Amino acid sequence: MYRVCFVCTGNICRSPMAEAVFRAQVREAGLDGLVEVSSAGTGSWHLGEDADPRTAAVLGTAGYPLHHTARLFEPDWFEQHDLVVALDEGHAAELRSMARSTAEAAKVRLLRSYDPDADPDRLSVPDPYFGGSRGFAECLAMVEAAAPGLLSEVDAALEAREAG
Repeated sequence: MYRVCFVCTGNICRSPMAEAVFRAQVREAGLDGLVEVSSAGTGSWHLGEDADPRTAAVLGTAGYPLHHTARLFEPDWFEQHDLVVALDEGHAAELRSMARSTAEAAKVRLLRSYDPDADPDRLSVPDPYFGGSRGFAECLAMVEAAAPGLLSEVDAALEAREAG
């Protein structure tokens, strides 16, 4: 099993959106059962809550199912995950500071780094929480643009495991 965890601040907007989109792509690629997709937050403000209603609405409109309860990323989760995908540079820095080894820190990647058209100087997905529905739609577009590149990397890693 290859495990990917998406991480944002409160685990109610960006990371559950990335989780839902990537889970759908994993299913469409026939990798269900080989790839486990989850999400978490760096802060505990929303633990146990559902995703933000605006996240649920934009995902529902786009046809992505969402079943979500906010969780907090714990440092020992590095051992359980192959990739820890941060939604912005602040999350990436916080996750790397939680890592107990360089190998764990190397598991942290920025989601938009998988988007070949993303500006390499602007790899953060902006937090839509304090804005309107347009910010959530823009967030979804960024997630959808990066997901195929991430899926390609995960698929290559699975093939390498199988060959090795």
